[in-house]
Amino acid sequence: MKTTSINQLDNHEENVWKLCEQVKKTHPAELSRSYAVFVSNERRTVPLWRQKAGRGDEKLVIWDYHVFYMHNPSPNRCLVFDLDTTLPFPTYFHKYVTETFRSDYAVTPEHHRFFRVIPAEKYLAEFSSDRRHMRRPDGSWIKPPPSYAPIQTSTNTHSLDDFICMKPGKGPGSVYDLLHFVQQFYKPPDRNITKTQN
Repeated sequence: MKTTSINQLDNHEENVWKLCEQVKKTHPAELSRSYAVFVSNERRTVPLWRQKAGRGDEKLVIWDYHVFYMHNPSPNRCLVFDLDTTLPFPTYFHKYVTETFRSDYAVTPEHHRFFRVIPAEKYLAEFSSDRRHMRRPDGSWIKPPPSYAPIQTSTNTHSLDDFICMKPGKGPGSVYDLLHFVQQFYKPPDRNITKTQN
């Protein structure tokens, strides 16, 4: 099984911020049903399948962290918008999770994925990045940065590490392991099973 190990240099955290900003401008009623989701772990080695940067038929890649946008308009209808997935854009939550994260049984414990889920409004208010992770030690850009100015708040120029951190109680939003993340956002359709009595 071939893997690709990649540092997150494609500014997905800013793309998700911009998507939240667009929702606030064009569909403000939906902002309260929207989330930014960071995926990482203590070692910052998280395997994801079905990624454009991945290798082989299964498109497996190991990110240091990953970010996607999630829209949860009703208990049984949650959509994931991942700019790097090879799955449809958007993808229903259950399909996305099943194909992208599979199961914790499929990976070693040090590769278990954790999820920091931040309400979109809070993400817009608290996220900031000076793009230091996109520079080499000499200060030059590893990849050309976006043309717009870095996202900053009035109190912080760089809070990215607080969002990547997966320690509960530290940073914004809520942190889940894979099982509890699924339980929180996937509600299986009710199936009325009638029990027959003998």
